[in-house]
Amino acid sequence: MKLSAITLDCADPLALAAFYQQATGLEPHPRSNADFASLGGGEGGLAIGFQRVDGYRAPSWPDQEVPQQLHCCFRVVDLDEAEARLLELGARRPEYQPNADRWRVLVDPAGHPFCIVATPGPTV
Repeated sequence: MKLSAITLDCADPLALAAFYQQATGLEPHPRSNADFASLGGGEGGLAIGFQRVDGYRAPSWPDQEVPQQLHCCFRVVDLDEAEARLLELGARRPEYQPNADRWRVLVDPAGHPFCIVATPGPTV
C-alpha cells in the first residue's frame, strides 16, 4: 500500500488549490473543478486534493472548538523567507507558535493549519 493523496475539506477547492499551487509549485490536475481540485500526483507522486464541503467550518487551532483533524508539514531551507512568502500568498500566522525557531505554524486561506519546518539543504 502506498499513500497517493491527501485531501482537505474546504468551501472553495479552486481557490485553495491556487494558494497551494503558488506555495509549492505543484501542477494542477486538468480536470479540477468547483467541487474537487488537486495538485501534483504525476508519475506516482503524492497529490494534494481539495474537496468542497457545504457548511465548511475552518479548524480553530490551537483551541479545539473545531479540531484540525490533520495538518501538512512542508520542508523549507529558510523559515523567515518561506513564512514571508506564504503570508504574501494569503496564509496567516497564529499568535501561538510552539517552537518558532525550528518550525512555524501557519494557516492557509481556508483555515487549515500547516507547518513549515527548517531543514538544512535543498528541499524536495
